[in-house]
Amino acid sequence: MIKEIVLVGIAIFFLTACGGKKNAGEHDGKTVFRYNESAGINTLDPAIAHHYEDLLAVSQIFNGLVSLDENMNIIPSVAKSWEITNNGKLYTFHLRNDVHFHEHEVFGSDKKRLLTADDVVYSFLRIMDPDTRSPGLYIFQNIDRSEASLFKGVIAEGDSVVKIYLNSSQPSFLYQLSLPNCGIVPREAVEHYANNFGENPVGSGPFVFRKWKRNVKLVLVKNENYFEKDAAGNQLPYLDAVSVSFIKDRHVEFVEFRNGKLEMISGLNESEKDELINPDGELNEKLREDFYLQKNPWLNTDYLGILVDDRFDIVKSSPLQNKLVRQAVGYSIDTKSLIKYMRNNIGIPAVTGFIPKGMPGYEAYAIEGFTYDLNKAKKLLAEAGYNDFTEIPQIKLVATAEYTLLCTYIQKSLSDLGLDVEVDIQTTSYMSQSIAQFESNFYRKSWIADYPDAINYFQLFYSKNFYPENGLNYTHFKNNTFDELYELALIEDSTALRYEYYKDMQQIIHNEAPVIPLFYAETLRFLNKKVSGLKGNSLNMLNLKETKMSN
Repeated sequence: MIKEIVLVGIAIFFLTACGGKKNAGEHDGKTVFRYNESAGINTLDPAIAHHYEDLLAVSQIFNGLVSLDENMNIIPSVAKSWEITNNGKLYTFHLRNDVHFHEHEVFGSDKKRLLTADDVVYSFLRIMDPDTRSPGLYIFQNIDRSEASLFKGVIAEGDSVVKIYLNSSQPSFLYQLSLPNCGIVPREAVEHYANNFGENPVGSGPFVFRKWKRNVKLVLVKNENYFEKDAAGNQLPYLDAVSVSFIKDRHVEFVEFRNGKLEMISGLNESEKDELINPDGELNEKLREDFYLQKNPWLNTDYLGILVDDRFDIVKSSPLQNKLVRQAVGYSIDTKSLIKYMRNNIGIPAVTGFIPKGMPGYEAYAIEGFTYDLNKAKKLLAEAGYNDFTEIPQIKLVATAEYTLLCTYIQKSLSDLGLDVEVDIQTTSYMSQSIAQFESNFYRKSWIADYPDAINYFQLFYSKNFYPENGLNYTHFKNNTFDELYELALIEDSTALRYEYYKDMQQIIHNEAPVIPLFYAETLRFLNKKVSGLKGNSLNMLNLKETKMSN
């Protein structure tokens, strides 16, 4: 009881304290890591978390069977080991015996309970339940429910063994199990809070939920009973607490960071771009005394999407219906200059296909993609039937306001090619609606990987994934050879052979050009020099359990 009162007292103090004249991140000797989520947080329930900012917070509170390290390797978490047998169709996980859920009254008088195999089964069946409406449902679409129908293919054997049966081999399955959606939850807490579990989460992760006032602040405190230790045997996490604010104005966020009231800001806001980094993409000299920049490849491809399904009138009337015109567009954009002048050298020109740098095996299936060659682009346009004497219908490029400068650059590039392009700036919601309803056939978008396997990108071009009926193929691209390769890659256990399929699929996408890759993004984290040990990876997740802060 005394311990709980102390923790509550600390949390209240964190909510009212903003740093003032204290050392950065220090509150009465307690180390508090403070960062901002301008977009806010919607839920802390791992099963229904969808937005990136939700998943970052969820990953501090919950553990899954496995997780990813900074090099994108699968490492143990709640599961200490596993075997894959039966030709890749049976996964057997052996759980640790020292993982406890966070202390909570739902567990009875002692407020403690060991995490067991039944909790894993319950958590996964909850994701698989259509009524949950979990964005992680696709992770379990390959479950073989006929193997043990009562358990829907996920079975607990005693307290420490979980077996998962698949219909077919699926090399990406372990990667998918590492997603925050697969965080293990206790039945008692879910049933106790019902629809409010997402506002009262109970997990087994390094930090314990303490307080959340929407649009104001979220406070997590150190899990004193966390099971993981560092290489020297020291208890994790090192931090006493994590405090998340929800300042919507990115300029105010930057001022708070510069004044030492936030330990980290992420990403690059257009209005503060030149304040933070120089033209070479490095931290500005004037900030280097107190701050540093952490930059890594990000599994995020920025691209121009093109609807290619000629059943839609908007496609029939567009010159982009012709793949030669689409190819011409690809060769007319100087992505190296775009990165240099539009983005202060942040990002990597997408000249090796749609799959971004940072993806495991990237070099094995990289191709010769679109590189700037205006003469080649003009020849392709002429080959498509358009020349100096041909009137080419206008093309409308749809984007949101933050990409106005980038799209103006693209507009100028396509004008040099001979295309008349109108840039149509829309709100995020309106643009999403216009794409979803096939009212736009040319748009700027990005795809951020859910898990580190290239199949996550190739799903966007599989014809059986046409949006909205079956998946996320918004371009409605269809190619029989691509589909055959995709289906082979899904079940191929040989990494070398799977990468051969990937390379062939990349080449088909390049040749048919339903998308024009622009650049592969990079993660940017601006950090106070008092922070150390914060590891990043290509999924841009936030691993705070090994983060330290000096006085």
